[in-house]
Amino acid sequence: MRDRRLLVLAASAVAIVAFGVYGVMAAPGAVVASPSPRSTPTEEPRPDPRLTLSDPAPVTPTPVTPTPQDGPAQAGARYLTAWQAGDLAAMADLVADPPADFADRHRRFDADLRASLSSLAPGELHRESEAAELSFTGVREVAGLGRWPFTSVLRLVMRADTWKVLWSPETMHPALKDGGRLVLKETEVRRPATLTREGVPFPRDSRAGDYFTGLGDTVLDVKLEEESSGRVLLASPPRPPSGRKTTISQPVQAAAARALDGVGQPAAIVAVDIKTGQVRAVADGLGRMEAFNGLYPPGSTFKVVTAAALLHNGMTPESQVACPAGYTIPNGRSFTDSDGVDHGTVSLTTAFALSCNTTFAQQAYERLRDDRLRAEAADRFGFREKPGLSSCRIQPYESADQLGSDAIGQNSVQASPLCMAEVAAAVASGVWRPAITTAEPPADSPPPVPLGDEVASGLRTMMGAVVGRGTAAGAGLPPDTAGKTGTAEVENGEDHAWFIGYRGSLAFAVFVRHGGAGGAIAAPIAARFLNAL
Repeated sequence: MRDRRLLVLAASAVAIVAFGVYGVMAAPGAVVASPSPRSTPTEEPRPDPRLTLSDPAPVTPTPVTPTPQDGPAQAGARYLTAWQAGDLAAMADLVADPPADFADRHRRFDADLRASLSSLAPGELHRESEAAELSFTGVREVAGLGRWPFTSVLRLVMRADTWKVLWSPETMHPALKDGGRLVLKETEVRRPATLTREGVPFPRDSRAGDYFTGLGDTVLDVKLEEESSGRVLLASPPRPPSGRKTTISQPVQAAAARALDGVGQPAAIVAVDIKTGQVRAVADGLGRMEAFNGLYPPGSTFKVVTAAALLHNGMTPESQVACPAGYTIPNGRSFTDSDGVDHGTVSLTTAFALSCNTTFAQQAYERLRDDRLRAEAADRFGFREKPGLSSCRIQPYESADQLGSDAIGQNSVQASPLCMAEVAAAVASGVWRPAITTAEPPADSPPPVPLGDEVASGLRTMMGAVVGRGTAAGAGLPPDTAGKTGTAEVENGEDHAWFIGYRGSLAFAVFVRHGGAGGAIAAPIAARFLNAL
């Protein structure tokens, strides 16, 4: 009985020891809380009768989870995040051996291209051992151009057990590889407030700036280019013209402006559409809009009007007239011709082609008294005070001498180049109409005036002879041109040079102030103008 009690006591002691060991092994590193005085047990714990020294409880240790190291994807993502945030210092910390000017390069790149980074997104990762490449896409905003998407690659390497970005300039953009450069080019593009009838800008140096506003307005055309290849990466969107259209024709205006290049004296060319009277070109080197409003003696170009008056008063192009070297109005002044040659009796057409002053002074004295010449000029060719673009006038004569001088475009006769272009257009179409720079004539515009079929036909014949065998025959004018030369005498200066005419759909006037003889100076300018069309 005693031996049995000793055996039970021994088993209890072993159980208590085994339980303590099990508690220590089951919670390694655990903090053991001290029991509270209020939780002190009132009786000893009873041993588990199933525990024996030969059957200890199993012990399973808890594993320690290591701190994960960044892979290349995570390192690349952190670099892109810092880049998008503009944190250049954080970016440099993530770069293996960053250049000393790393931050400056990024700043200069953005400043030079006026670019700002708006987004970055990582793409596919390709890894080989301790090197990797992470593709990415981005979008920059370029001032004046808008969004600029791009793609590039982050190269990553393992350095001291840490993934780092292997930076190079092409990381910012592939075009920077091997010293490549991106450049932002700005070019001034004309954006005028006024356009030609075709909806395009006036030609450069058009000589029309006094007549139309905003011809020199410009905007900047911006392009982002690869410097070496010239490949355009981004460009300003096309800007459709938005200016106000005029009646001016771009090719006609260009031909007129270039025809005056190199002319030594102030000059002008005006061209109008024969059927509508719309101004197709005004190249004015005279200043102060004198191509429309200047008043100059038209010289022999006015013989078109005088010839029309003679045809209206019974003559024909074949009528025989005298063309002497000199003619004196009875009890009046004498008139001479520039060539000083007595051509004898010729047709009115020949006298017109040779520009015989003597013939027209004599015929005006004999046939156009009683104010017939002024009436012809005023009623059928617009030589009167009137609203309109052009200026021209003739006064009532007070003597036969004045009438003879008016007949050859001197004395009181004055006209602007536009007025004389209207005269040429009237011959071509058979109807005089005022020139306009609008689609339709203004409400206060003078009405069109027919010349009469026979008169218009006769004048066409006579103007054709001027170019074919008259004073403009050697000027180089293209075929089918008809016209009239004019050399207007002025006091205290060289003569004014004129040539008016028509060809195709255009009528025109060329005027050179103090230029000299019309056939030698103005007609060749007209030839340059017409041959350029």
